[in-house]
Amino acid sequence: MRLIIVSGRSGSGKSTALDVLEDNGFYCIDNLPAGLLPELAERALLHTEVLQPQVAVSIDARNLPTHLQRFPELLNEVRARHILCDVLYLDADEDTLLKRFSETRRRHPLTDENRSLAEAIRDEALLLEPISDLADLKIDTTHLNLYQLRDSLKLRLLNKPEPGTAFLIESFGFKRGMPVDADLVFDVRCLPNPYWKPDLRAHSGLDQPVIDYLAAQADVDEMYHDIHAYLYKWLPRFAASNRAYVTIAIGCTGGHHRSVYLAERLGQTLRPQLKNLQVRHRDLS
Repeated sequence: MRLIIVSGRSGSGKSTALDVLEDNGFYCIDNLPAGLLPELAERALLHTEVLQPQVAVSIDARNLPTHLQRFPELLNEVRARHILCDVLYLDADEDTLLKRFSETRRRHPLTDENRSLAEAIRDEALLLEPISDLADLKIDTTHLNLYQLRDSLKLRLLNKPEPGTAFLIESFGFKRGMPVDADLVFDVRCLPNPYWKPDLRAHSGLDQPVIDYLAAQADVDEMYHDIHAYLYKWLPRFAASNRAYVTIAIGCTGGHHRSVYLAERLGQTLRPQLKNLQVRHRDLS
């Protein structure tokens, strides 16, 4: 059995996550009382007609605070039944969450006559700390639209062919903000920038003209070998520590050229060593 627990602050994309999981064969339950989590897992194991059941539940701030505080204990009970369980936590910065609520005109579940929307968003983070602290995978949706979030969920949660650590090498542009869910960040803005070559500006790090240009730069090659040596040595040790997900972020200014090239090159050379490695380009769309 596989169980995915989806949590996060309101407006961060939990409904989208459940929709993606339901479309991919998961039986989904929204707003499950956290105290029922062990019982749900037990019943799914005993009474399902599916050989390998897949269940996803959303647990969020609509729960009783006492149930949320007990989440670590409840999660241990589930895993003691030898159930493959991932905790997914979605979040976004407070300005983005405020904007999303104002655009949709939805009511935040914690607002009342004595608590403003901004206060509710901040309080929600504190309520959900017992879950966020134990999350196997955190995704920052601040800079993701609906389609990018769907793609990210499919890549990280569903494209995991076997148990073990799922590695993601992600390119990004600093001008759109550093990904807060990254475990390791490498800044490659010191390298020669194809953007300043008029004939290369419209291309990306996936295109052969940019690949040829960057491959010919000594600094780029040196940076690649230094990052590769570090990852080759240390990523297996991350895996040995039972980490479910590890994200390696490679950042340049715009996220179109240097970071894309290096992410692709590192992905190609590390795949033989790491069984479950994916490459994603956050700002290339």
